[in-house]
Amino acid sequence: MTTIAVSPFLLKDVDLKVGTDNYEAHVSSVEFVPTASTVTWKGLTPSSVFSSIGSATWVCNLSYAQDWDTPASLSNYLLDHEGETVAVHFEPEVGGVGFDAQIIITPGSIGGAIDSTGVGTVSLGVRGRPRKTTTQA
Repeated sequence: MTTIAVSPFLLKDVDLKVGTDNYEAHVSSVEFVPTASTVTWKGLTPSSVFSSIGSATWVCNLSYAQDWDTPASLSNYLLDHEGETVAVHFEPEVGGVGFDAQIIITPGSIGGAIDSTGVGTVSLGVRGRPRKTTTQA
């Protein structure tokens, strides 16, 4: 059996573009998450069990600083563009492998706890699936 080397990334110099604007200064967490359902049919005997898995559906989860004072902030962008489909580009390490997707804008959370930074979270639907890209030097 071959031992496969691993080279995990560290989120510290990230590129995140939503639509035509860069929002990496606003966001503390980006995650594309797939979900697939399993369908099972059972017959009248114990050996009559058949399972199949459906195609994955994706969401893009973002955690971000709420900023309602800056007109072009991510908070305002999400609120103002609800229901629109826009391009998103995410590079975990600038200049490395990236991911492009078409996301459906949903407003994020508003408010938070006393004496803390207002952090918003949102799950944005992805049309299709993310596509892996590489930056051309």
